[in-house]
Amino acid sequence: MAIQRDRLMDVLDKAHKGPIVKQFDWDTRVIPGAINDKLKKYGLQRTCDPANPINQDLALADRYFEAALEVATEVGMLCTDTQRAIRYSREELLAGLEAAPAAFTLGEGKETAHFQHRAVSDPTPPIWVSPLSIAVSEDVFEPLVEGIAAVPEVDCLEGPSFETIWGAPLRAGSPYELLAGKMQAERFYSAISKAGRDGIGLYAVGTSPTHYGVLGGFGVPGGYKPGRDIVLVLSPVEIKTSYENLMKLAHAYNCGGLTYGGSWSMIGGYAGGPEGAALSCIACTIMLYNVYQCVNGASFPYDLKTMGNCGRQALWALGTVFQALSRNTHICANSVLNQTAGPVTECLLYESAVGMMTLSVCGASSCTGPRTAGGKYTNYITPLEVKFAGEVFKKASGMSLAQANEVANCLLPKYEHELGHPPKGQSFKECYDLTTLTPSDEWRAVYDKVKNEVIGAGIPLS
Repeated sequence: MAIQRDRLMDVLDKAHKGPIVKQFDWDTRVIPGAINDKLKKYGLQRTCDPANPINQDLALADRYFEAALEVATEVGMLCTDTQRAIRYSREELLAGLEAAPAAFTLGEGKETAHFQHRAVSDPTPPIWVSPLSIAVSEDVFEPLVEGIAAVPEVDCLEGPSFETIWGAPLRAGSPYELLAGKMQAERFYSAISKAGRDGIGLYAVGTSPTHYGVLGGFGVPGGYKPGRDIVLVLSPVEIKTSYENLMKLAHAYNCGGLTYGGSWSMIGGYAGGPEGAALSCIACTIMLYNVYQCVNGASFPYDLKTMGNCGRQALWALGTVFQALSRNTHICANSVLNQTAGPVTECLLYESAVGMMTLSVCGASSCTGPRTAGGKYTNYITPLEVKFAGEVFKKASGMSLAQANEVANCLLPKYEHELGHPPKGQSFKECYDLTTLTPSDEWRAVYDKVKNEVIGAGIPLS
């Protein structure tokens, strides 16, 4: 699983010697042209079926994979700093996917998390990585992490991220970010120790909009540990990389670490509708595992209309992507679930129930989330929705696609009308006791109500 030097050097060589493609042309001509061409060739146009938000046609998912493999072969991945395309042959791309592990571990001791490839409707519970890197104030960071780490369904930690560092604004690409990389690791260690979760695997570095957070926090004394933790390498849309990402890759190599490769595609963006976004996500995932030699990750769809991926079109695209990856590779594919509503709202929990169930039954090995309130507000994340999402993700394993589709159609009407204007809810400070780390009676009552309704709809949480 170690990053291979010859493959790393080949990526850097391709990033400097590959075909020149201007970024404007990539975004407006290359990506739309390749996506539209393959949608037509493989008969994938207008295959999204909102009435069945979880795709029931696995042969269709296989066609998406074949089409995506052609897209990846033809366009590659653009390095935005050199304006050159990193390209591989079809055989090379398949070999890169084959080289990725079908199983790996993060963490250590009793907190070791065992990731493994999962099939569609696999009864093996997936891995829950929580939360996303939602910004929080410094006084909230440790109690929030302690509360989330105490949730038994949580297997690894990524976020939250800092809004400031020792009171100073955390500016991307500045020395503040370099300092924040190590500071986040240190604050993690303090919080997980209080929660009794020493050794839990960490994703580095949530507070890292550029490469400086990784350089300052991963593999340094007192920082993230290469033998236990993993480096986040998040690519820009659509199917791009950059010096920042490649420096994270190089640093992971220097430290003997593992990489997580992630990206997304916008429904309504350069790739087009849900069909185009799904195709782009699969093609991007193929490139991520080749360029970054990642052991975990994938690309996932994101709906520009709702700024999330828990609506019908996004759910369909999300499920199709992970069905395609599950059936045609052995990778440990990870998704991100993007909820739009805030804590102490039923909408947040309904979004989580349908989204997490979809990923579980469609073969995702792991998921990172939640993105409570769309990640728009400081301190808007709590342990209770983390617990609920983790419960659904693990308990839905083994459900059939037909069962899950029926549940989705039962629950979607309860929240889909709110997706364009989701309720903000309450912040962590407003709905939690920061000393006892317990939710307010109001938040607990919302949780209990929705959980009972979800059980009644068919998700086996009891």
